[in-house]
Amino acid sequence: MPFVHGLFLTGRMELCIHNVYNAGMAKMDMKAPRALKRPRSDTAINLRVSHAVRDEIDGAASLLGKTRTDFIIESARKQAVDVLLDRRLLTLGSARYAAFLKVLDAPAPPNARLKKLMASKSPWEK
Repeated sequence: MPFVHGLFLTGRMELCIHNVYNAGMAKMDMKAPRALKRPRSDTAINLRVSHAVRDEIDGAASLLGKTRTDFIIESARKQAVDVLLDRRLLTLGSARYAAFLKVLDAPAPPNARLKKLMASKSPWEK
């Protein structure tokens, strides 16, 4: 398995660096062991679908030995994770990761705007 470094940007654009050992991590397996119970739900999501769609979902859930609810939740969570990671996870090979770290570790070259910023008071000091 190739060693890949990943960069994860949180919703507030903070940069958290993660070492990811498998580039396929974005396709996380959301299945929990059957012995574990699903956590207690406290929010409802109501859906209206045609009989054909419901029957299709029921057939797929049945093939996997899941309830309709478990199947829909698992499918929706997988899609949500894929979308979120697609927008927030950036994978780099070792050479590019090293170059990225080098840029992060290098101080910004001084310029007039940076000098002005560093000389100004922080908002909480005003």
